[in-house]
Amino acid sequence: MKLQQLRFLVEVARSGLNVSQAAENLHTSQPGVSKQVRLLEEELGLDIFVRNGKRVVAITEGGQRILAIAERVLIEADNLRRAGREAADPAAGTLVVATTHTQARYRLPEVIRSFRARYPMVNFKLHQGNPVQVAEEVVAGRADLAIATEALDRFPDLVMLPCYQWNRVVVAPLGHPLLLAHGVTVAGTRDPVDKTDAVGAAGSGARRGHPRLTLEALAKYPLLSYDTAFTGQSRILEAFAQRHLSPELALTALDADVIKTYVRLGLGVGIIAAMAYEPSHDADLGMLDAAHLFSSSTTRIGIRRGAYLRRYTYAFIEAFAAHLDAHTVDLALRGGGADEGL
Repeated sequence: MKLQQLRFLVEVARSGLNVSQAAENLHTSQPGVSKQVRLLEEELGLDIFVRNGKRVVAITEGGQRILAIAERVLIEADNLRRAGREAADPAAGTLVVATTHTQARYRLPEVIRSFRARYPMVNFKLHQGNPVQVAEEVVAGRADLAIATEALDRFPDLVMLPCYQWNRVVVAPLGHPLLLAHGVTVAGTRDPVDKTDAVGAAGSGARRGHPRLTLEALAKYPLLSYDTAFTGQSRILEAFAQRHLSPELALTALDADVIKTYVRLGLGVGIIAAMAYEPSHDADLGMLDAAHLFSSSTTRIGIRRGAYLRRYTYAFIEAFAAHLDAHTVDLALRGGGADEGL
């Protein structure tokens, strides 16, 4: 029995039983994957997969148990390698973080800068994708950490660590009727907040003499927001549905920069993460806070269960979310329930 055979087996399962896709992911040939899986089945004395001709169509009951053990063996083999490298040189190695555009563009630059200054011998790699893709990167062992807001809870092989909560803002070109109706002038300035309105002053976007931003007001305009796989888009749609509103979703995109580009072209009103509005870069856009319209979202770090973390990995996690020190992370990895209280 070889580790390579176990890797082939696990990758076939992760690839939806598509042997050709598994071979492509492993940078090898399809006949080679099929042969090694067959040899493993012969050694174990059972069929792991159900086949229809040359096609793999299902996993046998015994194969499910073998697959679970194989995944644990591969994790521990990887942990052995990591522990050996840690002992040889604690300050050198590789850290791979899989994340979405919003995190990579707006939250991670300063964290990565300070991390690289502290650990110059660590080869840092950033993989970008949608939330499902970044989670799959960690589950498959191609990344050490996943940072995303959506989808991580769909992967039981990941331990999730809550980092911070955020909400959304509405952006439109200066002079847009929606902005003018809520106190944002063509010059980009805002009327004073009515301090007698405690709710408005808390960040509703309403200004003295102007109505509070509502879903009904937003629904009058074409909307531009994230793709349905991204950053709480489902929460936006649910909020409108609860008010029996069906706004026109004119465009969905993978990142806020694209959304802002098309807002500037006049395609509609943008709904983006609050962190993605930068006054210095977005001076031509007006902004209204929408935190009172949509439930907040929580960005989390996902770690593969059973993974061995290098010291610099703990340091990166704490740099991204100060409350996630090594003790808290270890507690979560042992099943202590760190995904509470944020």
